[in-house]
Amino acid sequence: MRETGDSLGRIGRATGSAAWTSGSSDALQARVRTRLDQLEASGLRRSLEEPRGIDLCSNDYLGFARHPRIRGRFARGVGSLGVGSTGSRLLRGHRESFRRIEERFARFKGAPSALYFGSGWAANLGVLTTFLTDGDLVFSDSLNHASLIDGMRLSKARRIIYPHCDANALARLLESEPCSGERFVVTESLFSMDGDAAPLRAIADLRSSHNFSLVVDEAHAVGTYGESGSGLIEEVDCADDVFLSVNSAGKALGVTGAFVCGPEWAIDYTIQTARPFVFSTAPPPAVAEALDEALELIAEEPGRREQIRALAALLRERLGMDPDDSPIVPLVIGDSRAAVAVARRLGKSGFDARAVRPPTVPEGTARLRVSLNADLTAEDVLRFARHLQSILEQCNLCLGSL
Repeated sequence: MRETGDSLGRIGRATGSAAWTSGSSDALQARVRTRLDQLEASGLRRSLEEPRGIDLCSNDYLGFARHPRIRGRFARGVGSLGVGSTGSRLLRGHRESFRRIEERFARFKGAPSALYFGSGWAANLGVLTTFLTDGDLVFSDSLNHASLIDGMRLSKARRIIYPHCDANALARLLESEPCSGERFVVTESLFSMDGDAAPLRAIADLRSSHNFSLVVDEAHAVGTYGESGSGLIEEVDCADDVFLSVNSAGKALGVTGAFVCGPEWAIDYTIQTARPFVFSTAPPPAVAEALDEALELIAEEPGRREQIRALAALLRERLGMDPDDSPIVPLVIGDSRAAVAVARRLGKSGFDARAVRPPTVPEGTARLRVSLNADLTAEDVLRFARHLQSILEQCNLCLGSL
C-alpha cells in the first residue's frame, strides 16, 4: 500500500453523491460509513491531493518523469505507435518496441532475459504466484511491500516471516523449518518506507549451505545504486545468487511498469503462466520508447544518482540522524495526527512532504517519508531542514527512531 495524501478529507467523493445508495444494502452503507468514521477518528483517513511545492515525497529519484528527452521520445512514440496496445501481449498487444526494451533491460541488469509488466504490483504477483505453489516454503522479510505479501498469500506456499534485515535469524529458520517442496527467500533490496538496504550479500551467502531460490524486489534501488545504476544487486555483487529480480520502471526510471529479470527458462514460463501478464492489456507501446531513453540517460548522467545520495547524507547530517546516503529518509513522528499536522505546515511553507501512516507503516511509527531527487539543490535540502526543525519545535515534537 502506498500513501496518496496527508489530509483527513474525503476520498474521491463526487458532489451530490451522498444520497446515492442504489445498488447496495443499507447495512453495507452503514458498515462502510462506520469504518470511515473510525479512520477519521484515528487520523488514518486519506485524501487524493495533487502535487504542491518542492517535491520531497515522490519516487522520481532521478528527475526523469518530466525530463525533456524522455517526454520527447514518448511523444514521438505515440505519434508512430498510437496511444494504446489494443490487447494483451499474447493477442495483438505485442510490439517490437517491447522486445527491444526487454533485451536492453536484461543487458542493463546483467541477466539472461527480462519481461515487462504494466506495474510493479502486477510483476510481483505474477512472479510469486507463478513459481511458488502448494508444498513450497517462502521466507519473507517482515517489512516487505504489500505487493510481495499479497503475491505470497495468493501462491498458497507456506510463509515464514523473518525479522527485518536479520540474516542470522533467517539462517536459523532455514535450518529449522522443514519443507517438502521448493524453498524461496523474498526481500526488497532497498526498503520503501525505512530506506535501509537488505543484507543481500549475507543472504546470498546462505545459499551455499541452504538450498533456496532468492527473489529480490529492486523497486527503489534500480537507477540509484550500482556502478551502472542497475541496483543493489550490482552494488554488492550477488547477481549469480539471485533467481529473479523485479525492477520498477515507474520510480527512478520515471515512466511506468516493471521488469522481471532472470534465466530464459523462467521468463518463458512466466510468459506462459503468470496471470497478471497473460490476462492484462499491454501498456501503450510508446512507453517502451520512453524507457529506452531513460536507460540512455542513466548511462550518460551518473551524476544524478551521486547527487541524490549526497543530498540524503546532507539532510541526515543536518537533522542529527545516523550517517547514510539512502535517498529515502524516514522522519518518524509516531502519532498519525501529529504527522499529518507537520506535513500540512510544511506544505504551507512550500515543501511537499507527505505523512505516511498505518497500515503502510507499523503502528506508532507514522512519519514523513522524505525522498530526495536529482532536481533538488543543497539549498533546498537545508531550507527544508530548517523549516522542519522550526515546525517540530512549535508543535513540541521530536523525531523518533525506528
